[in-house]
Amino acid sequence: MAERIVEGLHFPTSIAFDADGRVHVAESGLPFDGAPSGGRVLRVDDSGAAFVIGRDLRSPVTGLLFYNGCFFVSEGGNPGRISRLTPDGQRFDVVDGLPGLGNYHTNMALVGPDEKLYFAQGAATNSGVVGLDAHDLGWLRRLPHNHDNPGIDVTLAGESFESVDPRVADPGATTRTGVFLPFGTPGEPGQRIPGRVPCTAAVMRCNLDGSGLEMFAWGLRSAFGLVFLPDGRLLATEQGPDERGSRPIGNAPDMLFEVVQGRYYGWPDFVAGVPVTDERFITSRGFRPAFVLADHASLPPLAHPLLCFPVNSAATKMDVLPSHAPRYPGNILVCLFGDERPVAGPPGPRVGRKLARIDPSRWSLHNLEMGPFHRPIDVRVAPSGEHVYVLDFGEFELSTGHVKARAGTGVLWRASLGEL
Repeated sequence: MAERIVEGLHFPTSIAFDADGRVHVAESGLPFDGAPSGGRVLRVDDSGAAFVIGRDLRSPVTGLLFYNGCFFVSEGGNPGRISRLTPDGQRFDVVDGLPGLGNYHTNMALVGPDEKLYFAQGAATNSGVVGLDAHDLGWLRRLPHNHDNPGIDVTLAGESFESVDPRVADPGATTRTGVFLPFGTPGEPGQRIPGRVPCTAAVMRCNLDGSGLEMFAWGLRSAFGLVFLPDGRLLATEQGPDERGSRPIGNAPDMLFEVVQGRYYGWPDFVAGVPVTDERFITSRGFRPAFVLADHASLPPLAHPLLCFPVNSAATKMDVLPSHAPRYPGNILVCLFGDERPVAGPPGPRVGRKLARIDPSRWSLHNLEMGPFHRPIDVRVAPSGEHVYVLDFGEFELSTGHVKARAGTGVLWRASLGEL
């Protein structure tokens, strides 16, 4: 039976263990329902009491990693950054100036077999174009909104998308916007957009001191969860595009990818290796997405997922069960945060909001009876190898134009491996 270790957390996102095996939790710093603004890192003692060791971090904090005596904190603010936090609370910049003020953020970091720091940078937009969904989302409410920057050189097909222009007084005024361009700037056929670093929709890596920043793989819309397998392969959860905004894409699943250097992961023109022009991606209102990039043959080889999650399940973070686990050794635990309807898609039944496991022998997905959870977001096997911890973000629902959330509803859960 899973037990509640800490209650009353404010929209937490991340778990980490220090060298002594003590559990730490990062809160996002999102100020919904009167929650404190600014991210925090909390140390949890044996009694379940939580003590702040880091505060005033750029929100949303999306990742927490302990390595070589310090914490690496992913701060998804504007701009995004990765900080090094000492156990006594001193903070130092590792990488700053990362793309911010977007739909998705600077995500979790982890250290690879090459002793480099790997992290994902989410897309600034849903599907490449800044539209009114950037204005309507409850946590943005801003135009101009940062646009996406590709990690490789791309050529535009010339598609532009019309939307109402809220920047002017005339309620009937409209404007047209192209992909990888500021709001109100149309694209032209054959227009070249040069790749840059830092970019959006990518996995990047750098040295542990932040030097040598480079793009590792591009075309991942929102790789919120990363994990290295024991054999050194890097996996990422990828959250597929939503049915919203000026370029909605219907019925797009979330995905699990093996991330290989130099591959193209499809965003914004492919989902799970399938062109967005396929009829399965026609929206509930009959919109058929078109390509926004030209000359796909010039792009790196297109990656295909290891598996697809249910549409709108919002796969987040993962961990690997140890070889000695009494059940499912070597399987991957994954949090399914759950749908964000009706903002992310048409009304429908709830999806996700659970813990699942992935069998890598067949790349198959299986539910686990653990919870109940509001919004599971992180899962970690303790260094002792005896327990698994699950972090619940708390009560959080989206409706058009605003967020319905309740502060203090985040919970840290613990269960023995044999109870999975």
